[in-house]
Amino acid sequence: MTVDLARRLRDEGLDPSGWANGPNDRYPAHDHRFDKVIVVERGSIRFGLPASHTGIDLVAGDRLELPAGTSHDATVSADGVACLEAHLPAGSLAGLAPRRSGSW
Repeated sequence: MTVDLARRLRDEGLDPSGWANGPNDRYPAHDHRFDKVIVVERGSIRFGLPASHTGIDLVAGDRLELPAGTSHDATVSADGVACLEAHLPAGSLAGLAPRRSGSW
């Protein structure tokens, strides 16, 4: 699946890079000055959205589009996670709320 997901991102003009985290790793709330697209290759992760007191659960094949300035935290599942991530200039996802696309 990895090659297909990376190719699909590149076909959109994105430049994905990979990262992974071990079981139950956590990131505290933070934001970025760029828009971000994340696709889960394996495992799962939950992105919390403190401003709305909600979260978005992602599993292999899911995609998250996260506009710049969106405060988020993350908790990796007990199985760990591997993702592809691409950055876009801030405003590229203008007008979108953080959104998940399943079975991407």
